[in-house]
Amino acid sequence: MADLNDPIPAGRDDWWRHAVVYQVYVRSFADSDGDGIGDLPGITSRLPHLAELGVDALWITPFYTSPQHDHGYDVADYTDVDPLFGRLSDADDLVARAHELGLRVVVDLVPNHTSDEHAWFQAALAAGPGSPERARYLFRDDPTDRPGTPPNNWESVFGGPAWTQVDDGQWYLHLFDSTQPDLDWRNPEVPEMFEGVLRFWLDRGVDGFRVDVAHGLFKEASLRDQVVEPGGRPASGAGEMVERNVSDEPMWDQPEVHDVYRSWHRILDEAGADRMAVAEAWTQTPESMAAFVRPDELDQTFNFAWLLADWSAEAFADVITSTLAAVEGVGAAPTWVLSNHDVVRHVTRYGGGEQGLARARAATLTMLALPGSSYLYQGEELGLEQVDVAPEDRQDPSYLRTGEVGRDGCRVPIPWAGTEAPYAFGPGAGQPWIPQPDDWAALTVGAQATDPTSTLAFYTDALRIRRGFAWTAGEEVSMLDLGADVVAFERGPITVLLNCGTAPVELPAGEVLLASGPVDGTLPPDTAAWLR
Repeated sequence: MADLNDPIPAGRDDWWRHAVVYQVYVRSFADSDGDGIGDLPGITSRLPHLAELGVDALWITPFYTSPQHDHGYDVADYTDVDPLFGRLSDADDLVARAHELGLRVVVDLVPNHTSDEHAWFQAALAAGPGSPERARYLFRDDPTDRPGTPPNNWESVFGGPAWTQVDDGQWYLHLFDSTQPDLDWRNPEVPEMFEGVLRFWLDRGVDGFRVDVAHGLFKEASLRDQVVEPGGRPASGAGEMVERNVSDEPMWDQPEVHDVYRSWHRILDEAGADRMAVAEAWTQTPESMAAFVRPDELDQTFNFAWLLADWSAEAFADVITSTLAAVEGVGAAPTWVLSNHDVVRHVTRYGGGEQGLARARAATLTMLALPGSSYLYQGEELGLEQVDVAPEDRQDPSYLRTGEVGRDGCRVPIPWAGTEAPYAFGPGAGQPWIPQPDDWAALTVGAQATDPTSTLAFYTDALRIRRGFAWTAGEEVSMLDLGADVVAFERGPITVLLNCGTAPVELPAGEVLLASGPVDGTLPPDTAAWLR
């Protein structure tokens, strides 16, 4: 299997440059013990699915010791496995089995904040104001001019103030949930601790790290108010800032963060030239995104512009040209992604139903033809839509803080086989931790595996064909003008067309390698094709 599933040319240490990476949301991928929650042995048991699908690597969301207030992104111990997900030996077994199958393993690293149950934060609460223990976090006194109010106007990404007051009157900063206190990266103990964490997992054989909130480690030292328009309110997440065109971001993307990644680059190189790191960095521009992947920093950063683009040829073409121009200047490989565990699944974003699925397949085919890496989110190879999770079943902390529908709908455990829940997600009976819909029987891996027209078959075919040109078609993309409603480009011998309009367009001459839907001399609306 390893030879069959290794599209990376021999001797390429930079395997990530044109890799397809599959995101595993650990709680929702596969359950081995019947408790309704996914775990590491469950992932290991389902690795053959990823090998047969044809991906190059898997990225696993946090499985470390955690009280699970934010489903693992609140870490209490970075060098152990939470009993909910297994043991440290299970992580070793997973890495070993993945490598046997020719798959690389990328693990999630959460350096912006810890859990409030981390030993450091518990020590900070016990030690009191002015102590070295509190200096590891961002504690501040009650404002003298505004007693009883937070130190500044920043808001949490999950809603409400980004500050919580403790019993002695001081406040601590948390850009996310109140159970996730932000670390002070200007304290030398913090980078020292994370360098140890990197080495711990590298020594256990992991191939790379996905860096959570990579743009957020440093805040402006003054912790000043965010500048907002009169009558306006502060913006919370960096994505919201881009959406609302808020340019002032004293809590994000500070220049000191790049020194951290230069240090990490050296540690990764010491472990081996084939180790990598990819940043989750929500930034204002393609140029600021590219700063994270300069030659002496991280290897990749997520390109959320593709995910955020409207369904239009102009929007997609703009993302392609601006992204390639930005990374060209630093010699990095671009990344492309349409869904992850924090956003509405793209079938639903594109309208849902048959149209949403057609558009999702077309956007995916276009993405997979571009130079660089593509990141897939578990279940998208099955064509899963966002689930309308009942209020009583929602567990996202952003929903619990704001009452607004959160991210639970994209985190529903995926269906493997059978006709009713839990669809072979685990050995137990009944619903898993987030209930699955009653109409998923036709969407299971088992049902789609025998259907040559299924979305699973489409993804498998696309990844198989992609292996034939990903490393040989070159880095250059030439955009073609085939009308205002068509995204068209050439990459080496491959011509790619995406019809975002409402009328069919004529296909140029060439062999159709693959199409996202039926084609017959013309390319229908909401369809993409690869030609040679």
